[in-house]
Amino acid sequence: MSEMDLLNRITVNPRIFGGKPIVRGRRLAVEHILGMLAAGDTAQTLLEAYPWLEPDDIRACLLYARKVVGEERIEPPLL
Repeated sequence: MSEMDLLNRITVNPRIFGGKPIVRGRRLAVEHILGMLAAGDTAQTLLEAYPWLEPDDIRACLLYARKVVGEERIEPPLL
């Protein structure tokens, strides 16, 4: 699956979680998936917890995070 196909799985709907990025229009935020992975949950745990979730959805969340962080720039404070 191409990066664009994966990123198309991440959607934004102002009526769901205040417009936070979500997985395929469902009430599951990218932030939540990333938080669970960071806490040590495995992809298999996520797939079992959310039966509709697909492995490519998890990959999409990781790709989305990489893209967001890749654009981030931190400027040193002016003294």
